[in-house]
Amino acid sequence: MPQDISLSDIKDLIGKELGVSDWITVTQQTIDRFAEATSDFQFIHTDPVRAAAETPFGGTIAHGFLSLSLLSAMNYNCLPKIREQTMGINYGFEKVRFVAPVKSGARVRGRFTMADARFRGAGMLMITYDVTVEIEGERKPALTATWQTIIQFDPKDRPADV
Repeated sequence: MPQDISLSDIKDLIGKELGVSDWITVTQQTIDRFAEATSDFQFIHTDPVRAAAETPFGGTIAHGFLSLSLLSAMNYNCLPKIREQTMGINYGFEKVRFVAPVKSGARVRGRFTMADARFRGAGMLMITYDVTVEIEGERKPALTATWQTIIQFDPKDRPADV
């Protein structure tokens, strides 16, 4: 279970690994549902027989964007909760690289390091994470990313020393 931290703890966490999520199994059913949601039915994702015959992967692989979208679940699973937070916002990505395919049935997990944290205005904190999504048993990760989120809080809770 992720620990609780305070806004005043943030500056000491920059540069530190904050958490590693539990493993998530990427099933063919998950891949098919993602294909349905995004209208991306490319055979390398949705046709196990054809993907086994015509690709070097030996079967279907997850969409890169599916692997990326799992960061939300991974985040909630392992990152510390900020006590003063009233809302969190996904601000976006500075960089995303899809390094290796995630085969159907593989397990993935996220590894999060706080790269930076900056207070913006009276009641917002932008946190930048360096994230790696690892594939169980594989040397290369599924992806690496620089992810930015914004934490909103009541301005009265802002630490005095920042």
